[in-house]
Amino acid sequence: MRKSRFTEAQIIGMIKEQEAGLPTAELCRKHGLSPATFYKLKAKYGGMDVSDVKRLKQLEDENAKLKRLVADVMLDNVVLKDLLGKP
Repeated sequence: MRKSRFTEAQIIGMIKEQEAGLPTAELCRKHGLSPATFYKLKAKYGGMDVSDVKRLKQLEDENAKLKRLVADVMLDNVVLKDLLGKP
């Protein structure tokens, strides 16, 4: 996955600027991003604080780790079934 040019704190700051009354077009020009990108970031991070975003990132990392563990266990089960000759 591609890494964002902006940190979570910067994204939250941009959203707060827009909520404070700065026009979206001016905000996008100031920070060098397209309005579509801004609205995508706002949909993901809108209504969050920096601590919420950090917790979200931790949960996403933990979820990815757990998915890898489940995939490994399922693969082990398939291999064991093949060795035992059970379909």
